[in-house]
Amino acid sequence: MKMRAMRLSRPRQAEDLPLTLEDVELPTPSPGQLRLRVKVCGVCRTDLHTVEGDIRPPRLPVTPGHQVVGIVDAVGESVGGKVQPGDRVGVPWLNHTCGVCEACRRGEENLCEHAQFTGFHVDGGFAEYMLAKADFVLPIPENIPDEQAAPLLCAGIIGYRSLIKADVNPGERVGLFGFGASAHLAIQVVRHWGCDAFVFTRSQDHRRHAEELGAAWVGGAEDDTPKPLDRAVIFAPVGWIVPLALEKVRPGGTVAINAIHMSDIPEMPYHLIYGERTLRSVANATFRDGEEFLKLAAEIPVQATIQLYDLEDANQALLDMKHSRINGEGVLKVSS
Repeated sequence: MKMRAMRLSRPRQAEDLPLTLEDVELPTPSPGQLRLRVKVCGVCRTDLHTVEGDIRPPRLPVTPGHQVVGIVDAVGESVGGKVQPGDRVGVPWLNHTCGVCEACRRGEENLCEHAQFTGFHVDGGFAEYMLAKADFVLPIPENIPDEQAAPLLCAGIIGYRSLIKADVNPGERVGLFGFGASAHLAIQVVRHWGCDAFVFTRSQDHRRHAEELGAAWVGGAEDDTPKPLDRAVIFAPVGWIVPLALEKVRPGGTVAINAIHMSDIPEMPYHLIYGERTLRSVANATFRDGEEFLKLAAEIPVQATIQLYDLEDANQALLDMKHSRINGEGVLKVSS
């Protein structure tokens, strides 16, 4: 039996339409795996980095996509009663980890040296069906529709982890540099925590979007803010923003970088980080992050701004994201 999938055989610029629609064999779940009928899949900047070759998957061809909402269609051996056929689940970026290394034993499986990632090491959700590890799929709260859930599974989870790693406390002033898929969800968490959000973006559409979502201030990364920031998260994958963010954060504040790939950080004067400022990266996310964030998203409730595309239009979705033509996140509608 065949299924349709958007496949990457050779990394190229998004303008060159690197994904091709192919008929491939329907996969069969191995022990510990599930097969999902994909309903929707979010389109993430990490997918763009993958198709353009900024990060290189260990094998090609590969099917991208790691913000997957699907229905369990079949289960392999050893799954037991954890997940049943017919269950609706989410598949995030973290596909599985070794479970025995020091990072995994510390509860930091996001740093596992043997981790594998969805749509990168293994085929992802730009397809009608996919396989996933039963121990790593996330239950989706009933009050979150499919199209709303997809962006939460990476953009939302990693944004949440970034806020935690930025040491955000209720009532603080929090800077969000870049305002795409992840930041438009993070601002809703920031506002829920009673914080003032300061949004830095060049796009006029994104500035209006930030204001609609309650930003206390909007401007460009080079602009001065009316007050120093307590914390900041950099969502844009451009290194020159790092010194600009640090100069806006008070002594003792934190800047977290939410990016799997980033251009080089320029040389900068020591005084920008002096005063016990913290600069840290955010690497992937844990299963617990996913559980915590989805519960919080249902409680707030977080509302994702989405633009729907058909599966065969995945190249266009990547191109629109690359050129900041999407407010929020693009989502592929795969099946009803």
